[in-house]
Amino acid sequence: MRAIEARIVGTSERDTTTTPGTVEEFQNLASDLEALWTDPQADERTKKRLLRTLIREIVVDIDENTSEVVLLFHWRSGVHTPLRLPRRRRGQGSSHTPQRIVDAGRGLSRIYSDDMIAGVLNRAKLSTARGNYWTRALVTSLRCNHAIQCYDPQRQNDEGWLNLSQAARLVGVANRTLRVAIEQGDIAAERPIASGPWVVNRQSLQTDTAVRFPERVRLGRSTPMVRSSAQTTLELSIE
Repeated sequence: MRAIEARIVGTSERDTTTTPGTVEEFQNLASDLEALWTDPQADERTKKRLLRTLIREIVVDIDENTSEVVLLFHWRSGVHTPLRLPRRRRGQGSSHTPQRIVDAGRGLSRIYSDDMIAGVLNRAKLSTARGNYWTRALVTSLRCNHAIQCYDPQRQNDEGWLNLSQAARLVGVANRTLRVAIEQGDIAAERPIASGPWVVNRQSLQTDTAVRFPERVRLGRSTPMVRSSAQTTLELSIE
């Protein structure tokens, strides 16, 4: 017990001998502030303690006339420092995304998840506005900024959206055969990206041409009758 009391007394004596810092010492610390802040050994905890030591409060306001965020730093020394920053509006981060990519994301979201859309965009060598590869998170951000609904199997079924394989199975033909019919204009479909997948709606498979298409395929005719400028009669183009 006496040993503990002796240690307490010794600590108190050392505390009373501590001299306050001089003005020159604090000035030197201020000049070394940048070096301290950029020191690799200064972790985030140290930087936060430093800010709490130097700054009493930060008042934030919005200048609607200049569309800026106004920050007023109240330092513990009594000095006030204003700072103005451009105000970031909603969706501003993706405002430079080309419209064709936005439209592609809207079309692809009818049949694909954000992960798959990112893969399609990357395979097509379409980068983000900042030249980066697409990720699921970036596609999600693109959708949110442009009010594009996320992929939902139930919504896909209700609205009748199909990819090429699903549409081919519904019609009863091979994928390639259906693709040829789409490219020739026999069946309506969308291709959000030139080298990407086709997006088909169930209604386009219910037209007279689409309904007769499987029978024509079974008869060996994959294209409709066409009139040739060098012929006086109608012929069938047979694949």
